[in-house]
Amino acid sequence: MNIVSILSKDFIKLLLIAFLIAARIAWLTVHKWLESFAYRTSVSWWIFLVTIITIVLFAFITLSIQTIRAAIVNPVKSLRSE
Repeated sequence: MNIVSILSKDFIKLLLIAFLIAARIAWLTVHKWLESFAYRTSVSWWIFLVTIITIVLFAFITLSIQTIRAAIVNPVKSLRSE
């Protein structure tokens, strides 16, 4: 579990940085696009919150599964097949 926490901490930091960059670009693009319509609406902040929670959840699940799978495998079998 210690390995999972170390790997996930660094990976989550990278995800958050990428999300901040992408969210800013997405908000500006969508805001500009929505201005051209006759009936205007705004982009809500909760859409970005749900997005980052979903991304972090899926990334953590995927990272945990892959790390646990790598920790469980017998190294002798891996070396024998190489």
